[in-house]
Amino acid sequence: MAKLLQSLNIAATRDHLTQDPAIQTGNLLQFKLRRAGLPALEIEIVTRAPLVSGVEIKNSSGTAGSALLAIIIDDLGSDRAAAEAVFALGYPLTISVLPNHEHSEEIAEEAHRLGLQVMLHLPMQSVANETPERQELRPGMPAPEVAALVNQFLQNVPDAAGVNNHQGSQATADAALMDELMPVLRDHHLFYVDSRTTVATVAYDKAQDFGVPSAFRNVPFLDDIAEVAAVRKQLELALRSAREKSEALAIGHPHPATLQALREVLPQAQAQGVRLVLASELVH
Repeated sequence: MAKLLQSLNIAATRDHLTQDPAIQTGNLLQFKLRRAGLPALEIEIVTRAPLVSGVEIKNSSGTAGSALLAIIIDDLGSDRAAAEAVFALGYPLTISVLPNHEHSEEIAEEAHRLGLQVMLHLPMQSVANETPERQELRPGMPAPEVAALVNQFLQNVPDAAGVNNHQGSQATADAALMDELMPVLRDHHLFYVDSRTTVATVAYDKAQDFGVPSAFRNVPFLDDIAEVAAVRKQLELALRSAREKSEALAIGHPHPATLQALREVLPQAQAQGVRLVLASELVH
């Protein structure tokens, strides 16, 4: 069921559709898809047995458990105090570290020592006028240069278990570049999370094509508006989405407002039937 819902979500995103919250009645799951706010499609799924909290899943111990939520905190590497604040939260978060920043290596090592999961926040070219990293993956780069740059970045972010894109609205939409990147990640035994900074991204599909364990952000960014009330609302949406979809993957940043909202909302997760997990638990 989880794989079916994930596939439907991929198709909906590709076709620019939005999904209403699912409605569960016994063994019937119903939801509507909309385009530009107008109803476009209604789907009903009938299961052999009644669903529990939308979709019954297994936790890491192999017993029936709660819905799963992974939270990735991006853009760490330059601010040691921000990293310490994330560590102090005491939750199983995934830390995505930008390479070649002042504290990249030590933050990655400390996060790993504390039992948090470390990812390489891989710089990629953006369409917008965002400030680029000094080095980043760009369409048109030859395969050896892509491999060399990724290898260099990984040396600066030790213990990385996976990768997600930093910016990358242009790079992740370039099929040729993704064809060059994914074999490198596969050879390093890394998973990939598509941050989905553009609806035109092909990164997740390419990862699947090359056998790279992968997932994608399937709820809105937590802190597009870096205010406590706004982030709290997005976190509550992520918890609800986890219950409805069986799993959700959210991405935020180490803003003070984000950290405060995490302190306020995460203690409610277990009571709401949601278990916080590392990003690697949601890749397929």
